[in-house]
Amino acid sequence: MAFEFKPYAPAPEFKTQAAYFSMEFALDQALKTYSGGLGFLAGSHMRSVYELKQNLIGISILWSFGYYDQDRNEDQTMRAEFRQKNYSFLEDTGLVFPITIHDTEVKVKAMYLAPDTFGTAPMFFLTTDIPENDFISRTISHHLYDADTAARIAQSILLGVGGGKLLDLLGVNVDVYHLNEGHGLPLAFYLYEKHGRKLEEVQKRLVFTTHTPELAGNEEHSMRLLEEMSFFGPVPGEEVRRVARVENDALNYTLTALRFSRISNGVSKVHGDVAKEMWGHYEGICPIIPITNAQNGTYWRDKALHEALEANDDAALKARKRELKREFFKVVADQTGTLLDPDKLTVVWARRFAGYKRADLILHHFDRFLKIINNADRPVQVIWAGKPYPKDYGAINLFNSIIRRVKGLKNCAVLTGYELGLSAYMKKGSDVWLNTPRYPREASGTSGMTAAMNASLSLSIADGWIPEFVRHGENGFIIEHTDINQPDNVKDDIEASNLLDVLENEIVPLYYGQPDKFLSIAKTGMREIEPEFGSNRMATEYYEKMYNAK
Repeated sequence: MAFEFKPYAPAPEFKTQAAYFSMEFALDQALKTYSGGLGFLAGSHMRSVYELKQNLIGISILWSFGYYDQDRNEDQTMRAEFRQKNYSFLEDTGLVFPITIHDTEVKVKAMYLAPDTFGTAPMFFLTTDIPENDFISRTISHHLYDADTAARIAQSILLGVGGGKLLDLLGVNVDVYHLNEGHGLPLAFYLYEKHGRKLEEVQKRLVFTTHTPELAGNEEHSMRLLEEMSFFGPVPGEEVRRVARVENDALNYTLTALRFSRISNGVSKVHGDVAKEMWGHYEGICPIIPITNAQNGTYWRDKALHEALEANDDAALKARKRELKREFFKVVADQTGTLLDPDKLTVVWARRFAGYKRADLILHHFDRFLKIINNADRPVQVIWAGKPYPKDYGAINLFNSIIRRVKGLKNCAVLTGYELGLSAYMKKGSDVWLNTPRYPREASGTSGMTAAMNASLSLSIADGWIPEFVRHGENGFIIEHTDINQPDNVKDDIEASNLLDVLENEIVPLYYGQPDKFLSIAKTGMREIEPEFGSNRMATEYYEKMYNAK
């Protein structure tokens, strides 16, 4: 029977037909199509699309091997494993169609995730890993963020051109195409060709979200390589150079997306300013507005915790929090053999493992760290988790160095397999959620939002979304950052001291000496995090400020 696309009836205020293109989505623990925060954010967005009944379709790639499975070597250090994934809940649409990559026809198959499966927008996942293709073509959709440059460019073509062509084959009359990061940029050139090579026609339809001030997130390649890879489809290179205002014969994905879109956004108020500073002096770019990232409370918050909060039942809230800590600590013990105590203050650092996020900042003054965590009367438990990029050997070495440094410490643990399931355990089972990016390099960072939903206090550098939420000592705690112009080693030294000062002199005394006040701060965070940092607000803002804006 032929596939028939029948999405739910949209709410009247969200009837504008949008299509959201993202390299990764974290929709469910069972579906391994994400690496970290970008996917977590996109996943929450798709859940809110479903809750609000917005007229939006998600477009991504079905990664045959996912990102990777984070396992351990014999000495407990991490090892990246790549295992093939299979999903019974994805529907084969039967649609197989050609796109051009490197002047070669590559066949693309579309798989469908129905909205009711995980409570998301209707989603299509594209794959080239089918018998109709040769081996090289099949590998395009094998690994999320493939380390090979040509493969990564091919993945961008698959997402952008494949997604655009699929929507045309389905007969979907798209009003707005939304690029979540620049990965799907070939969509802009697909639309440029489709609409008579008129830039203004693309700009009527395309919007763009930039997520990172990190160079690695703002991809750039030589025009020669992109032309060889068929990145621009049938559009001649000289025309691309003219219309995209290419300089030095290298095309920057972010800058080009800003020139082909009618409006774009940064993902926090701080990042909106940073993005304007980065890109605002270039000619021909669209406006950049801030729309702060958010997370889906329905998915992330613990129901019993919130029932206790709404009933103002402190005893029930404390009992449930202790139960959640016990459940989390079973996972810790199973992985590491370390048995932790639910009555002790527990600090968690968990997110994508990148150098600028400084997972080891709390260890910087190691003797002082040991003194704090080993205090007999007021001990502190510290747990880390996160997935480094599998070819980022610096980040992998950092991950492994933390394992080695805390080995033998009975109140410290480093966990592997930081995915949706473990993330939920950590947010619900922590008392303090530690966030230590090097300011101002964190565009948003959303993990602290879902921690706050579950009575875990942010202890954070005031970067990304944090300045919009945390009031020190009222609903969380701030680690003061120093002058950004100082050398990194100086900044690390000062900010590590600031971190330990707040932990030792404010948080520890509160937790053990004034538990009712500690609980009050956690409850304030729970009450204030939503709706402002719930993704229903964010999804609504995208419609009001981007999709429906003329």
